[in-house]
Amino acid sequence: MSSGNERSLREAHAHVFQHGRSLAMVDLAACGSREQVLEALAERARSSSMVLAHGARPEAWEEPKWPGIEQLDRISADRPIVAWCFDYHALVANRAALVAAGIDENTPDMPGGIIERDESGKLTGVVFEKAALRVWESVPEPGASERSAMVAAGVADLVDRHGFVEIHDLKAQAWLGQTLARVAEDFGGRVRFRIWPLLKDLPEVLATRSQWESELVSLGGAKVFVDGTLNSRTAWMLHPYADGREAFPCGTPMMTPDQIEDAVRQCEASGVPLAAHAIGDAAVRAALDVFERVGTRVPGYRIEHCELIDETDVPRFARLGVIASVQPCHLLYDIEALRRGLPHRLDRVLPLRGLIDSGLEPGRGLIFGSDVPIVRANPEDSIRAAIQRRGPVHTPEQAVGLEQRLTEAEARACFEA
Repeated sequence: MSSGNERSLREAHAHVFQHGRSLAMVDLAACGSREQVLEALAERARSSSMVLAHGARPEAWEEPKWPGIEQLDRISADRPIVAWCFDYHALVANRAALVAAGIDENTPDMPGGIIERDESGKLTGVVFEKAALRVWESVPEPGASERSAMVAAGVADLVDRHGFVEIHDLKAQAWLGQTLARVAEDFGGRVRFRIWPLLKDLPEVLATRSQWESELVSLGGAKVFVDGTLNSRTAWMLHPYADGREAFPCGTPMMTPDQIEDAVRQCEASGVPLAAHAIGDAAVRAALDVFERVGTRVPGYRIEHCELIDETDVPRFARLGVIASVQPCHLLYDIEALRRGLPHRLDRVLPLRGLIDSGLEPGRGLIFGSDVPIVRANPEDSIRAAIQRRGPVHTPEQAVGLEQRLTEAEARACFEA
C-alpha cells in the first residue's frame, strides 16, 4: 500500500497527554506471556521507586491469564506496580498499589467497576473499568512542567513521526486546552487540535475557553463512556458473550438511557455536541436512541469506536447526522477477543461498507483514528484493517467480515483532514 503522507492527515481519536506519558512507561506490547510481563516489570523495578506499565494483551497469549498479585508482590512489596491492559480499561496491580487506592478483600465492587477475586475471595490484583481508574488515580500525577513536556512529546510523535496535521483529543484534561495553545505555537502552526473533555469537566473548560481557544486549538464537545471494552468483556452487547461473566453476560453498561439523555441536554444547553464511547452494539443503539428521542440541534454528535453495530442501526447514523468515529486498527488487537467472546456476531464487527453505503461520507461522516496510546498511531494499520479485515500475521481465511471491507481510496479518505 502506498504512503498516506501525501495528504493532510487527521488523527480523529487520540489521548495526547496519556500518549506522551506512556513513552516513559514500561511497554508490554511485545510480551507474549505473563512470565515475560513479570520479567519486564522486575527489570524496571530495579531502577525505579514506582513501576507503571501499559500495552499488555492477555487475549493474545497462549494462556490468557494475568500475573497474580503474589507474583507482583515478590517483585516489590512496598512500591506500587500498576500495569494497564492495552485498552486502558483493566489493569493488574500489586498490593501496595491497591492499598494506596483503598482496595482490600473487604472492598465491594463499585458501580461501573469490578474488583476481581479468586474462588476463595482473595484479590487477584486485576481490576476493571472504574475500579481500574480508582487505582490509577491513586498514582501521583506529574507536575505542571512535566505534564507540558509529556504533551509536547506526544504531539511531536504524532506530527513528526506520523505526519498528522489535525489531532482530536477524546478525553482531554481540563487543563489541556491551555497547554496545547502553547504547544501549538512551538510547532509553528503545523498542527491544529480539537478537544473533547469529559462531561464532568465541561463547565471548567467552558470557563477558561476564551483564554486558549484559537484557530489552532478549539473545543470539539464533551465525552461520555456508555460502555467498556471487548477485552474486558465490559462492552455492552445486545446478545450474551460466549465467555462472558455470569453477573454481566452482555457486558457492563456504564450509563443508563436517562443518564445519556441528561448528558445530551447538558451539551445542547452549552452549544456543543457529545462524543459517546460505545463499543458494543447495545451501547451504540442506546446512544442513537437518545440522540433520536431528544432531537439534537447542535451539529457534530459522534459515536466513538462503534466496533459492533446491529444491522438495523447502521443506516441511523446518516439519517440522524451522527459521525461514526472508528479505529479499524483495533481489529488487529481485538481479533482474539472477538473470536473467543463473539464468534456468533463476527458479521457485525466494524460494518464500514454498510456505513458508507447508507450515506456516511468518508472523511466527514466516517472518520478514522487510532486511540493512541491504546494502540500505535500509524494510520497504515487502520488502512490495512479496513481493506484486508485482518492483521499481517493472519491468513486471508482468518479475515473478519470481508463483506465490510473498503477500497484503499475510501480508507485513506477517512483520514483526510
